[in-house]
Amino acid sequence: EHIADILYGYGDELFARRIAKAIVKARESDEIKTSRELAEIVAKSVPRYAKRGKIHPATKTFQAIRIAVNDEIRSTEEGITKALSYLSDFGRIAVITFHSTEDRLVKRLFKQFEKDGIGKIVTKKPIAPTESEVKKNPRARSAHLRIFEKTQHLQQQK
Repeated sequence: EHIADILYGYGDELFARRIAKAIVKARESDEIKTSRELAEIVAKSVPRYAKRGKIHPATKTFQAIRIAVNDEIRSTEEGITKALSYLSDFGRIAVITFHSTEDRLVKRLFKQFEKDGIGKIVTKKPIAPTESEVKKNPRARSAHLRIFEKTQHLQQQK
């Protein structure tokens, strides 16, 4: 259950339960020692049609595991909040996210800051790369930029 929750929550993985079951089953016979082994387990556990996309079927699984292991959601929230406390009045904070979990977090934080009267959201919708930008840099395809402007002085946190 815990593995499936991580895969679904942090990776938006539609086949989280299937993948989690396959991982648990594989670990019953031997430990998973390499990322290649894990990628193969994931690839075998998803339906054939899911393997035809632009990304490898294990990409979301690795993303979710990385986010969980590195505690990236808490770190991102803490970093943005701390950065805002150091920002000068009318200064702007710009955050680029690369997956929906991060983007939802930034959107929620900025809305809360606005509600608290700390400032205003500059970008009502995230700014995404253009086709030509993605052509030059394919890794930018999932990038979203959100900007918040501080209008009220906050106490700096130490």
